[in-house]
Parts: sequence; C-alpha cells; structure tokens
Amino acid sequence: MHPIEVLERYWSYMSFRPLQEDIINSVLANEDTFALLPTGGGKSICFQVPALMKEGICVVVSPLIALMKDQINTLKQRGIKAIALTSGMSYKDLDIQLDNCIYGNYKFLYLSPERLQQPLVQERLQLMQVNLIAVDEAHCISQWGNDFRPAYKNISILRQLHPQVNCIALTASAKYTIIDDIIENLDFVASKVYKASFTRKNIAYQVVQTEDKLFQLKHIISKNQGSSIVYVRNRRATKDISNYIEAQGFSSTFYHGGITNKEKNERLQQWLSEQKLIMVATTAFGMGIDKSNVKNVIHFNLPESIESYYQEAGRAGRDGKLANAVILKQNIDEDHLKSQFLSTLPSSDYVKTIYKKLCSYFQIAYGEGENSTFQFDFKTFCATYKLNPSITYNTLTLLDRNSIIALTQHFNFRTKIQFLIPNNPLFQYLERHLELNTLVKVLLRTYGGIFDYETKVNLNLVIEKTSMPEKKVIEQLKQLEKDEVISLEMANTDSEITFLKPREDSITINPIIKTIEQQHQLKHQQVEAVINYVNNDTICKNRQLLAYFGEKTKEDCGLCSVCLQKTTNPQTKTNDNVADKILKALEQENLSSRQLLLIVSCAESELIASLKALIETRKIKITDANTYKIL
Repeated sequence: MHPIEVLERYWSYMSFRPLQEDIINSVLANEDTFALLPTGGGKSICFQVPALMKEGICVVVSPLIALMKDQINTLKQRGIKAIALTSGMSYKDLDIQLDNCIYGNYKFLYLSPERLQQPLVQERLQLMQVNLIAVDEAHCISQWGNDFRPAYKNISILRQLHPQVNCIALTASAKYTIIDDIIENLDFVASKVYKASFTRKNIAYQVVQTEDKLFQLKHIISKNQGSSIVYVRNRRATKDISNYIEAQGFSSTFYHGGITNKEKNERLQQWLSEQKLIMVATTAFGMGIDKSNVKNVIHFNLPESIESYYQEAGRAGRDGKLANAVILKQNIDEDHLKSQFLSTLPSSDYVKTIYKKLCSYFQIAYGEGENSTFQFDFKTFCATYKLNPSITYNTLTLLDRNSIIALTQHFNFRTKIQFLIPNNPLFQYLERHLELNTLVKVLLRTYGGIFDYETKVNLNLVIEKTSMPEKKVIEQLKQLEKDEVISLEMANTDSEITFLKPREDSITINPIIKTIEQQHQLKHQQVEAVINYVNNDTICKNRQLLAYFGEKTKEDCGLCSVCLQKTTNPQTKTNDNVADKILKALEQENLSSRQLLLIVSCAESELIASLKALIETRKIKITDANTYKIL
C-alpha cells in the first residue's frame, strides 16, 4: 500500500501537506528522522501513516496527557486501535493494557517519558513488536528547549530495548542549536532532517498598544467576525472577559483547567460547531485541536515566550485564508510579565525548603516514601507553612517536571467505588432502605464492573442521573460505606501527589540544581525576547519571528502591524491623513476618542498623536463631556 492510499483511507485527504510525504518516506526507509513542522503542519500524520503501513506497534512518547487523549480519540474514530498509559492508572489496569499491546493487534501505544522508568513497562515493551519510536514535542529533551523535562532522557531506554527500530522526533518550535541537541540525545544515526519554513503567509501578526484592552478586543472581533480564541492569563479572567464579550452581543464561552471534564467537552463542542464563536481560555486550550477556520487569535496578555506565542498564534488560519494574531499591550504589561514569570522563579534553596516541608506535611520518614501517593490540598499546604502561593506552585511544577514528584490536578471529587455484597443481599438491604434505591440503581446501570473491582466513578454524572443535590448523594454514599455495602474512596482535594524518589532531602534535590539554574536563565531570555518583539516597531513582525527561530528572509510580510504602518505612508503624511479624517468626523458631531478610533480606523498611538497635535494647533478642544470638538 502507498502512503497516499493510507491517507485517503483513514483521513479522507487526497494529498499531503508540504514535507509530509518526504518525512514518511524517510521513516519507511528505516531512517532516523527529525521533523520540524510549525503548528498546523500535520506532525502526527508523519508517524501515524508509516506506522499503519508496518507490521507491529508504534510507541509514541508524549509529555502531554491532553494531547495523548486527543490523538487516541481521533485514531479510535478512524477505526485504528490505540492505547494511552496515562497517570493515575492502577497496576492492574497497566498490566492489562500492556498485555493488550502485545496480543491485541494495537497499532499505537502512547506513554509519558516517566512511564519508561517503570520496570513493568520496560519488561513488556521488550516483548512487543515495535515498528517505530515516535518522540512528540521533542524539544522537551533539550536542556535549552522550551518545557525541558529530564525524564525525556529516558527515551534512550526504548532505543536500547529495540536497537533495530528507527526513531522519528517531531516538534513545532525549536532553534537550530536545540535541533542538534535533540538528535544527539536520541542517538540518531545518519539522521534525515526536515524543516518546514516558519512563515505563515496568511497570518497578520499585530501588536496593538492600548490603554483600553476591552475596547480594542471588541473592535477586533467586530471588524474581523468569525471563530476566535482569546488567550488570557488566569482562570478568573476567562469567565470575566467571556461575560463582557457576551454583553457586547457576541457569542462566547470560556475554558480552563478548573472546570469539569463534562463542561470542557460541552464548551469545546459549542466552539467547534460554532454555537459559540469566541473561546476565552487559558493557554492550555487548543493543543491537539484542529479547527481550520479560526479567524482571530488574540492574546489579552503578553505571552510567556516566543515559542508558546508562535504555537498559539498558529492555531489561526489553518484553512489558508487571511487570519489575525493580535497581542494587546499596555505599558504596565512588561512589569506584569516579569513579575509573573521571573519574580516567582524559585531559588535552589527554596526548592529544597518546599521539598522538606512537603515531606513533613505527609510525615514521610527519611529514606522512605518512594511511590507513595497522597491527596493534596494546595491552599491548606500554603496556609500551614505561610508560603507564597505563586512561588510554591512553580516549585511544585518544577519538582514534577524533574521527576521528584508527580503532581496530578483534579479540581473536583475523585471517587472510587466497589460493591462488597452480592445481588440478593443488596436487594434485601434496599428493601429496608428505600431512600437509597435510586442511587444504587444508577451506579449499577452506569458502571458494569462495579461488583468485581474498584471502579472510578464520575460523581457529576451520578448527580445528574439521580437528579439529587451533591450533598445528598455524598451523604448516601457514606451511608452505604458505613453499612459495609460498598467500599468508598473519595478525595475532595484539588490535587494528588506521588513521591517518585525516597526522601533524602538535599541529596534528592542536589542532582537537579544545575537544571534549575539553566531553566531560570532560559526563562529570563524568553521573557526578554517577548519584550523585544512587542516593542520593535521597525522590523516586520513575521521577519522577527523567523529570525528568532534562525530563519532569514529579506521579504516583509505586508500584513503585520509594522508593515501596515510603513505602507500607509511616511509619518508626516500619516499624521496629516489621520488629522484630516478626525476633523471631517468632528464636523458632524462631538466624538470621544473611542468613537474616533472606530471611524478613522488607525492605530491608537497614531490617533492619540494626531489629537494631541490638533489640540496644540488649536484646531480642536476637549469638552467637559470628555469628547472632542472643532474650534
């Protein structure tokens, strides 16, 4: 079978995107292959198509659970058997899933790099007929890559278990020095390197300087109506800005890590089906979601790095039509960016302190604690030791990324239930406790194996099906537990922590000190790069992005905020032009600066400069109502 036939059969596409077929042919020729395809370039097809053409299973290493789940669901919808070994899986489930990979004719096994450390996983991987090793988000393997994860170094284990199997590494954003680092770390032999251009000719990169972001947001989505993403910094802002957009007459919803899975799925479907045109979200949204007709990607706050900005902006215009990637900037934003991402970086001493307090909090003795799991309430932990929440959270994520702990965030009840008595005694019990009848029947009809093994239960689903308040459902579950009808494990916490190494205090932390310092240095460089990008209004924005990733071009894009400012005409002519439009508009009525901005249709900075000049030359004045009037 030819690759194009596989593409048509499973994806219903008639042709490949640029470089895809070359990369696939390299993989089929058993070459170690590096593929740099910018966001929307179709990276997954580059390993999925050749894996389907080969006998055996493709092992995909990915750091992102959400991305794994998205790809697994997409493959299953196409009739392709795939499994993901995600966190929180019991030993029994892990054992079953690994056996399925060996005997069940599965084509894809997705796992995190941390899973490769487990002896059981290594043992079963050796028994699998592996046809390809795919490393997604490969920049994570480089110490100078965005989101470096030391566990990625464990991928070399896979290569040792299957030395005859070739490897493909894929990433959407990496500088040339990082590419060399990836190839060296993955032990590539005679590697084939394919790099697509970072140019997105249909995206207009805009940086809009404004002191009224909400007004500018309304202006952008009014002027360029269509499916949009608005990225904001925190969860509260997702709701507040979505409510503002709805109040302005647009359809909007919001998305962040703290809403339930049901809410996530509902809101995603509303946006995909365009019941809601605008999605206001934190930056976690969008990974693995292929919606082709996104018209606008708007960053309400400065992005944390050029790498993340390029990926997020690249979710616009995948249909090839003109789209906009806009950053809204206030003068105070630079200080906010430094405060959020630099002032909250934990020092090595602080990391050691938090690790010790974490061990004390869970009463872990020296030399103990490896692979022990605890329910974790972050707010209570911070309050107990009077800790700064921002720096402490960054410390925990750093410990997670460096495989000292595994931090899993739930943000809702995590419930496991198993019925302890057989059918007949159960129904006799229900005859004496009729009030529990509805709850028990819902549990039995919703979860098939709940008599045989401990089963994860979606409490929100149970509440919905019983039509009872949450408090009452929990009370009844606890009654069933008290009467020894069920075993009940319920955690009303926001997180779960697993200690991956035994407690040895400084000895545990010392090996990652150098990595911590390197990552701090990288974060400073990334923040400075963002500040330079938003402030540089002399070089084409597209050329600035290309230069950051080591790609040179002398050609301006003609679409970005810098190019548009240049092509409008020289500064004096621009100001005259804007001034004429202002005077013409004010002949009809007195207008505010907001109203003038909509009528004149220029950059806010140009409007302010022209208004100032007109006031100084006594052609207009400001009224008591804060509008402008011709003199």
